[in-house]
Amino acid sequence: MENQKQRQAAYLRRSLFDQGYIDDQFIHLEELQDDANPNFVEEVVNLFYTDSARLIRNIELALENGPYDFTRLDNMMYQFKGSSSSIGARRVKRQCCQFQEYCNAKNIEGCKNTFQGVKQEYNTLKTKLEAYFQMAREGSHYV
Repeated sequence: MENQKQRQAAYLRRSLFDQGYIDDQFIHLEELQDDANPNFVEEVVNLFYTDSARLIRNIELALENGPYDFTRLDNMMYQFKGSSSSIGARRVKRQCCQFQEYCNAKNIEGCKNTFQGVKQEYNTLKTKLEAYFQMAREGSHYV
């Protein structure tokens, strides 16, 4: 029987899709989860957080002061975009693409402004996914 926590978790999950925070890649991760590895998606997302924190810090350092290495910035953002894609972080990925366009145009102000958007989308997604995983864990304990 479905309980309130499970319904809330399902609602949170649906809203992540409806608001464009995650895409079908997240479903593919869920399909890999089974009884042998019931926390697979959360573990993959936590690895994404760890990897992303390092990349964000490196990009911040590279943006602090010139001369700016646009190739290096683009490569770091490419890695971040790849990590974001692997968990289905749609809005983060979109911001990463915008950042890369500014890199290609060698527009440092555009890079800096867009990077704020990257971090904002990343932090929002992290907060929303943490709430979802918390609710899903609580819901599974009542079954």
